[in-house]
Amino acid sequence: MKNTIVTFREAKGQEKLVMLTAYDYSTARVMDMAGVDALLVGDSLGMVMLGYPDTLSVTVDDMVRHCAAVARGAQKALVVCDMPFMSYHVSVEETVRNAGRLMTEGRAQAVKLEGGAEFAAEVRALTRASIPVMGHLGLTPQSVNAFGGFKVQGKSMAAAQKLLDDARTLQEAGAFALVLECVPAPLAERVTQALSIPVIGIGAGAGCDGQVLVWQDMTGMTLSHLPRFVKRFGEVGASLRSAVEAYAREVRAGAFPGEDHGYPLPEGMEKTLKKLK
Repeated sequence: MKNTIVTFREAKGQEKLVMLTAYDYSTARVMDMAGVDALLVGDSLGMVMLGYPDTLSVTVDDMVRHCAAVARGAQKALVVCDMPFMSYHVSVEETVRNAGRLMTEGRAQAVKLEGGAEFAAEVRALTRASIPVMGHLGLTPQSVNAFGGFKVQGKSMAAAQKLLDDARTLQEAGAFALVLECVPAPLAERVTQALSIPVIGIGAGAGCDGQVLVWQDMTGMTLSHLPRFVKRFGEVGASLRSAVEAYAREVRAGAFPGEDHGYPLPEGMEKTLKKLK
């Protein structure tokens, strides 16, 4: 059965939701076959796919292209697409227009945007336009410069109260789910209990309604330093390097391709090849 925002909401309190990032057709297809509930086409693609130092350079065109590829590979998983930096910051009208492109051209089933009460009007407008919205609070990577780096959020009573207030505001504005990133586990659990919509954690403890990770991080594809909240569930990076090194050795040694990897000529034609001019 296809996962939708309805099945996503209904899972709260019933079963843990499994979410991973995806940025291309082939990976999305594998994850979909593995039974992942939702695929997030994150603007993290700027860092893990395009090599940027942060997410700020990602464009709407980038998101449309990658989301469309993921949507073609996802038969069952819910496809959620990030709204990139400055795509929902200028006006409500521009927000709806950009989100509309992610839905029509990118074939997303929902969009995700970062920020709290200050974006409630945008969430309401998108909801009125029948564009489902997932919120994102805590460490919001698009605000890395304002935060002064990638830091844990909600570490004071005032910050914790604001986080809870923002979460309630997003829910009231129409968000169907919420991501909490880099928030102390007890605070994340408190927010999860206070909301009627699913809360998906990343570095926010086990008390959330589900979890999301960047797939390159959890499979060993990320070669740089990993955040504390990441657990490696495989070593795809090491396996890929090993395969490439083996391929290079065989090519240089003339061992690949062998006879089994080629196509024979029709019988009797080999002698006539010398006549080719």
